[in-house]
Amino acid sequence: MKKINSIPEIVGETTDVESWLIRAGLRFSDLGNDAASIAIRKQWREYQAAVHRCCVTLHQPPSRVQLSGDYANLRIPGSASTNSAIACRVVPSP
Repeated sequence: MKKINSIPEIVGETTDVESWLIRAGLRFSDLGNDAASIAIRKQWREYQAAVHRCCVTLHQPPSRVQLSGDYANLRIPGSASTNSAIACRVVPSP
């Protein structure tokens, strides 16, 4: 997969797959049917579930929450994921 320029600092979470992929310097069109692409798609589903639970817990929209702890690895496509409890926090206002 070809990488594009990634965003240096990530603030808040997203519900947009393209924005999420850009964090790793990827595009949706880069994904195929290989093992890495399948793993990234699975990670997207895990990420979205974690973001949803965090938003419900904190009563905030995705842009105002940030996954932390073991789930912080889900924020960047291709990072390792775990099955531990979700840790999240509210992103401070600018």
